[in-house]
Amino acid sequence: MKIVNFAETPSLISQYMREMRDITIQNDPLRFRTNLDRIGEIMAYEISRTLDYEDVEITTPLGPCVCQQPKDQVVLATILRAGLPFHHGFLNFFDRAENAFVSAYRRYREKGDSFDVLVEYLASPSIDGKTLVIVDPMLATGSSMELAYKALLNKGIPARIHIASVIASQLSVDYVASHFPADTTLWVGAIDAEVNSHSYIVPGLGDAGDLAFGIKE
Repeated sequence: MKIVNFAETPSLISQYMREMRDITIQNDPLRFRTNLDRIGEIMAYEISRTLDYEDVEITTPLGPCVCQQPKDQVVLATILRAGLPFHHGFLNFFDRAENAFVSAYRRYREKGDSFDVLVEYLASPSIDGKTLVIVDPMLATGSSMELAYKALLNKGIPARIHIASVIASQLSVDYVASHFPADTTLWVGAIDAEVNSHSYIVPGLGDAGDLAFGIKE
């Protein structure tokens, strides 16, 4: 698996990451969502550089011109609910992409911090032979990502797979590397070393869904 860690080459993503992690700034949901959107746009641009392109001839007011456009049909898949603003940033750039939505959530058991990940909802076009981009801001254990991917496989086999996250744990990176096809590419804003007993990334940034949309009960 190829890993692109944006923290290794500082850019504007570094600034947006700082604001999203900072507890004194996090209490502004609009700013948090906007930064998710911005990081999504930057990652979408970088992914666009890996696509295949073809020449097309158009006519300007002054004559013919040869331009390039992507050959790949992109499907943007999002894990609800935290993925929505992140997905929006990708869709701003991949404005002709098809879209898929997966609901995956943790159901905690009665005792302890253990939980099961359940997939309840899937809305997706065919992904057969297409470029699949799965976006989820927090990649903590990798189990939700794997289940979302398996659910999407009911819609076909993609030609290429990209996974995009804002923050991943090293545990999840290792998990994805061993459970996804070898030619998968992971795009991530930062990789943190630890996961706590509740399976939250440390230092991470907290619950991205709550910070974007409010606390759930």
